[in-house]
Amino acid sequence: MKNSSAISRCAGLAFGVLALGMVGVAHSAAGADGAGRSLGAPGGPGADASLIMQRLRELRPDLPIEEVRPAPMPGMFGVELAGGQILYVTADARYLFAGDLYELGDTDLINLAEQQRIAKRLELMATVAMDEQLVFSPQGVTRASISVFTDVDCGYCRKLHLEVPQMNAMGIEVRYLAYPRAGIGSESYDKIVTAWCSDDRNEALTRLKRGEELAAVTCDNPVARHYQLGRSVGVTGTPAIVLPDGQLLPGYLSADELARTLGIEPS
Repeated sequence: MKNSSAISRCAGLAFGVLALGMVGVAHSAAGADGAGRSLGAPGGPGADASLIMQRLRELRPDLPIEEVRPAPMPGMFGVELAGGQILYVTADARYLFAGDLYELGDTDLINLAEQQRIAKRLELMATVAMDEQLVFSPQGVTRASISVFTDVDCGYCRKLHLEVPQMNAMGIEVRYLAYPRAGIGSESYDKIVTAWCSDDRNEALTRLKRGEELAAVTCDNPVARHYQLGRSVGVTGTPAIVLPDGQLLPGYLSADELARTLGIEPS
């Protein structure tokens, strides 16, 4: 997948959420008293969060809600969904909007939603042991590292892998995590399990990305865990690159582009 904008990637979800907002307003109006006042539950932030969770469960039971907590904007709560998308709901559970919340800083706009996603992403990525990843390290000094969710049958994943030697030469370490796009139990899943279960895992991954056929092998492996982790941190396609600061870059970037992103002068 070539690097693409966050707007296009979220378009489908945003449409569904707008529908939820319209249904929610109508439903809430029916639950207000004659003066139009909200009949929201009394109490502090905990009561508001419970009310919001209850209302969303009633209206959209399929929403993958992970957490509801006060937002930086007074009177609003952030509803975090699986994958990192955040919805914002008023404390009385009457109004909802989809989209990132920004603070007007002294010199620039600050994306508060992305800050929250980054913090969660860093926390989740820190749970992955180094020996669970396929690591391509520089021969000399390591100046930076990237984590890459990859699939062996993805064209842009293969293109990115061809750039790994150049990245290593610039001091960039590449840490691969498995993300078979077709899902657990698919042919791509079986192939990437073979890479993780081979005696020389890095060589097996490289050969599979060349399109070579390898005899299938299996073992106790982290592929399913990596796949679920990818979904939790916001991966929707491959390759997906996570930078040391927690930023998620969807799609392919050249070695030179990645180096510049990491503050390294390309060579």
